[in-house]
Amino acid sequence: MTVDTYVAPKRLDEALEAMRGGRATILAGGTDLMPQSQSGKTPLGRRLVNVRRVAELHGVVLANGALHIGALTTISELMASELVRRHLPILGEACEHFASSQIRNAATLGGNVCNASPAGDTLVPLVALGAAVELASKPNGAVSTRTVPLAEFVVGPGRTRREPMELLTAVLVPLPAAGSVQRFYKFGTRLGLDISAISLGLAAVREGRTLRQVRLALGAVAPTPMRSPGAEAALEGRPLETGVIEAAAAAARDDARPISDVRASAWYRRELVHNMVKRMLTDVAEG
Repeated sequence: MTVDTYVAPKRLDEALEAMRGGRATILAGGTDLMPQSQSGKTPLGRRLVNVRRVAELHGVVLANGALHIGALTTISELMASELVRRHLPILGEACEHFASSQIRNAATLGGNVCNASPAGDTLVPLVALGAAVELASKPNGAVSTRTVPLAEFVVGPGRTRREPMELLTAVLVPLPAAGSVQRFYKFGTRLGLDISAISLGLAAVREGRTLRQVRLALGAVAPTPMRSPGAEAALEGRPLETGVIEAAAAAARDDARPISDVRASAWYRRELVHNMVKRMLTDVAEG
């Protein structure tokens, strides 16, 4: 399909107006869209809407007990954010393993979320943190918004619950409770510049040697980033002793539903999940 119209709005309402009709393609950082459109994986719509100049979509603020991260906030800006470093270290750590510095300077959080890769570097920590996405549209001339938990937003590789006329405007992350413990792990051929073979994200509240409100997220082991209900149940309210850690690691391995591809076999991914969850939890217990 040939692009007929290019627009570069400066305000959110202008961007949403340009998307009415549902035949628009959103351009933000372009680090996923450009190669995917050139390869034919993601055909461009009739209208290309460049949202990079929409001021409302930038920045990180703390409000109403949550961090509001604008969809156009770049990976580099997340790494530099004092609020992210203080409250969401797991997200900052994931960003450090995100591609190259050149890509981090252009790639946006909203773009990484909407790309909906099972191996998306920011998705696993965001799922572990209980994040949600804010979506906006202008169906009847007035701006309308809705919020969807991130774990429900991504429905398959490259597929989300975003409607054609909607724009992802922000990612909302509840402020972690006192005693929060967070861990991130990514395995690939290289630490950066590589797609994950697996990734793990842990967020919980620590009380002595016991974890509560446990969320353990797994990446690149299912069609979408997923939580491990078996591991979470094995850990919830139990002291981090050897048997508990082993049971949680085994449950995470059993919950994983990986495929074999050029980066790793399904068997190897399951074993990585088991071993790395065990190592992660041992580190938490000893810390």
